[in-house]
Amino acid sequence: MQKIDTKTRKKYRIRNKLKKISSQDRFRLTVSRSSKNISAQIIDDSKHITILSASSNEKSIRDLKLKNKSEMSEVVAKNIAKKAMEKKITKIYFDRGVYKYHGRVKIFAETLRKNGMEF
Repeated sequence: MQKIDTKTRKKYRIRNKLKKISSQDRFRLTVSRSSKNISAQIIDDSKHITILSASSNEKSIRDLKLKNKSEMSEVVAKNIAKKAMEKKITKIYFDRGVYKYHGRVKIFAETLRKNGMEF
């Protein structure tokens, strides 16, 4: 049996807890960040499909010439919140993955709440 590293175990632990409590009326919003970018997607776990996504690699966001990564997190959060409102999605589960609720992930979540998302 192959040993799983700590990050992967933590990711599965958080994700499986969310999947157990997830229901038909709420979708899961996952966040992934790298040293330079941040991306998010809203996933329907019952159908195993991605409903919508937003990333800092999108051309419209890259063209903004943002000062720092915190501003980039805010712009991506506003973008995904706007797309979700268009599809009438307001209630979600926030899946932070292996990342602490700190820094860019916290800024991302607070911006989502300001733009009408509930979690």
